[in-house]
Amino acid sequence: MSEPVLVVGVDGSAGALTALRWAAGAARERGRGLRLVHALPDLPGPYPRSDPVHEQLLEVAAEEGVRMLADAVREVPAEVRVETALRPERPAEALLDESHRAAMVVLGTPFLRPLGRILLGSVSVALAAHARCPVILVRPHAGDDEPPAEGPVVVGVDGTPASEEAIAIAFEEASWRRARLIALHCRPGVRGKAPTAAAEELLAERLAGWPEKYPDVVVDRVVRPGRPAERLLDLADRAQLLVVGSRGFGGLALGSTSQTLMSSALCPVVVARAPAK
Repeated sequence: MSEPVLVVGVDGSAGALTALRWAAGAARERGRGLRLVHALPDLPGPYPRSDPVHEQLLEVAAEEGVRMLADAVREVPAEVRVETALRPERPAEALLDESHRAAMVVLGTPFLRPLGRILLGSVSVALAAHARCPVILVRPHAGDDEPPAEGPVVVGVDGTPASEEAIAIAFEEASWRRARLIALHCRPGVRGKAPTAAAEELLAERLAGWPEKYPDVVVDRVVRPGRPAERLLDLADRAQLLVVGSRGFGGLALGSTSQTLMSSALCPVVVARAPAK
């Protein structure tokens, strides 16, 4: 079986181009291939018989998709293996299917809105909740054109086994990037109070074994009171990557903390998803 590749959603937008460049850099450093995927727009179909106008619209959409993919290929360094796919399904359906065979799915995001948030689309939400591999939403720091290449990797750690996948991804990414890793655990309580011994012990338990597996990664263990989303957003402003679980911090299918970070973090966000068994 061939090694899983990085799958990138291509739609011709500036956000998708930023994500493509980020993914191409990651693929080059790690010796992985890229698979660029464009899903055809969902055109209303005629009923009950085929309509020549509808068929023409489909042909135009396919031609535009082929052009987008060709333009995207030109952005990929020559040493990176690249393949393309023009898929007839809706974007979420196509990328969810691609996630079964991918190392990760990389998506672009719109620029931040005036209130410091982006409007998450249905594709991002669907993949973050249901993909069979990690999903990365790529965006730069405020005022920058490209995502950050310096700073720590930050991971949110809660008290459930669900955060184990996030921890694994965070250590791997920190090792690849030669970056410091900040592991944050938030406990309920009043802001400003000292962390409890129990909270520090829980964080140590969740991280047990990982420093030995990645001896090159320097880990800062941080326990803070307050809401996880607020604390993680503070750290994301200076990070090159933020890793969170799709569940945890409340146990929802896509937790409120994860959604807040996907909308507001000023760095690329990895939503940890376990690969298909």
